[in-house]
Amino acid sequence: MKSDEPIELRRFLAPLPIVLLSVATVLCVVQPEEGTATAHVTVLPLVVVTAAWTLAMYTLRSTRWTGRTGPMLTYVAGQQVLAALLMTQHPIFFVFAVIGFVQAYDLLPPQWAFASVCATSLIVNLIPGGVPDTPERIAIAAASVFLQTCLIGLFGNLSQRFNERSEERRRLVAELQTVITENNGLHAQLLIQAREAGIQDERQRMAREIHDTIAQGLAGIVTQLQAADQARPRPEQREWHLEQARVLARESLTAARRSVAALRPVELEEAQLPNAIQDLARRWSAREGVPACVEATGDPVPLLTEIEIALFRVAQETLANVAKHAAASKVRLTISYLEDTVMLDVHDDGVGFTVTDLDGPPPVDGEGGYGLDGLRRRLDRVLGTLTVESAPGSGTAVNASVPAIRRGGDA
Repeated sequence: MKSDEPIELRRFLAPLPIVLLSVATVLCVVQPEEGTATAHVTVLPLVVVTAAWTLAMYTLRSTRWTGRTGPMLTYVAGQQVLAALLMTQHPIFFVFAVIGFVQAYDLLPPQWAFASVCATSLIVNLIPGGVPDTPERIAIAAASVFLQTCLIGLFGNLSQRFNERSEERRRLVAELQTVITENNGLHAQLLIQAREAGIQDERQRMAREIHDTIAQGLAGIVTQLQAADQARPRPEQREWHLEQARVLARESLTAARRSVAALRPVELEEAQLPNAIQDLARRWSAREGVPACVEATGDPVPLLTEIEIALFRVAQETLANVAKHAAASKVRLTISYLEDTVMLDVHDDGVGFTVTDLDGPPPVDGEGGYGLDGLRRRLDRVLGTLTVESAPGSGTAVNASVPAIRRGGDA
């Protein structure tokens, strides 16, 4: 019996030879063969030897023999000799002899198993009636042995292959469970690493959000309050600047709350991205007194939330930079929906500047904020790119390009 054999089958096969031997012995004693009234006297010693052989070599055998051809071949050969001797005393012991058919493919390799089946078939067919002495009996006996051996051998071989495949599946399942366990461990480690990395990423996100919302709002409030202070002799203009400061304060407060909660800008919750940018430009133009034109091309589609936020922040930051540095007389914003890309272009006719490397770290002097570098980092998170073209006296063109990943995961 193989070591990897199912426990249920092992429990069934282990006592089966002893059970069959006991049944045959009882029948032999109860109904002795005619002319052998003392058969039980000569049979019982053979039964005891056979039982001891079966128990020692098979039922109670050492686990060291499991799966070894030599010991199992010795056991099968001895069992067949003993079965043959028992059948010479009483044909009823064929009940025990047929155990050879059951055990052959369970204990032996295919070639030895086939030979064992053939030997068992010879014992079962020839001993009860004696060696055939006529051509007809020889032909019948030969046909019986041949058919029996071929059929049992065929089904035994098929059963062995089925068991081997079943065991292979069990082995694969066990390996898969091991892999799953290892993957779960790796997944747990990745979660820990992602959590640690997420802390730093969240800090950077909050810094960008504060710069894009609170810092810009506060800067606008300071500007409006300074303008109001300078307009003291003109009450109407002073009141207008104060009202703009109040509006900016309310917007900054709302934006701050949403930034902390990591929600979409309120403009994107109330309108599509082109409309949200148009509304942003309209309010910026009214506040700064600089005409801002917004144009949309292509078929607007709802993009992944992170992508829409990134493009909106590009428009917001760029307009803030124009108001602070460009001294422009007009601004044009164009959002273009292409097949697999969405682009936002912002052009102004201001004083321009010399473009420097955007790959360096953000300024740390507290004055420059994150600016264009912050926009590039934001776009990097959504696989986007930022291009800036400018020169002193020639205005500035900012281009943001992102993949057109639709909301819901459809590209």
